[in-house]
Parts: sequence; C-alpha cells; structure tokens
Amino acid sequence: MKIEIERVNQAVHLQAKNETGIIVDMDGSPDIGGEELGARPMQLILMGLGGCTSMDVLSMLQKMREEVKSYKVTVDAERAAEHPMVFTKIHVHYIFEGPLKEANVQKAIDLSMEKYCSVTHMLNKTAIITHSFEIVN
Repeated sequence: MKIEIERVNQAVHLQAKNETGIIVDMDGSPDIGGEELGARPMQLILMGLGGCTSMDVLSMLQKMREEVKSYKVTVDAERAAEHPMVFTKIHVHYIFEGPLKEANVQKAIDLSMEKYCSVTHMLNKTAIITHSFEIVN
C-alpha cells in the first residue's frame, strides 16, 4: 500500500490519495487552523474500524445466506486526556434490518472482532473495544 498526502491550502486542509486515485479530504480542528473541510485523522481511524469490521460481518452473513435488508454501524470513542491522546475506549454498535438469525449475527461479529478485523487488532493495543448489536425487523 502507498498513500500520498498533499496540502490543499495554506491552512491544514490535506488530501490523501491512494494508488488508484481515490481522494480523501482531511482537516484539523479550528483551534489549529482547520476549516472543517475534511475528516480529522483520528475520525478516519474510527471510520477505518467501522469499515473493516463491516466488510467482515457483511461478507460472513452473506456466506451464511442471511438476508441483510439494511445495515448501519456506529462507533463511539474516548481518548486519553494527555498526549499522545490515543483512543482508550471504543464501542462499536451494529444495527441490522432483516429476518436474521441472532446466533449468526453474533458469530459474524465475534469472528470479525476477535480474528479478522486488522484495525481492531491495532486499536486494542491502547483501547478497550466493546460491541453490541440489534436486529430491527
């Protein structure tokens, strides 16, 4: 993997680009000159966690022939008060809609969190990561 990052303006608005040309805007908080023109780097990490586990879970449920009509995940986090201000607590909440078997959903989430999601394994070095889910019919 290779990522390229360039400054867009004279403030702290940055654009990150991957090998295929996909661009993600990043910006800092207003107290360091940010202008709310992109996600903050720590927000991107939580987005990466949510995306990583979501891909695992949705893929596994598809293999289990479970019909997911709609899906959403929320990620809430707390950070250390002092620098390096790492994440200390993260909670991932999955929301499914469809005629799903609860046991299969639990199995997919557990496998993602305990085995497959690389982002989870990196973040759990500093944070306690918990999860929950609900099925809406």
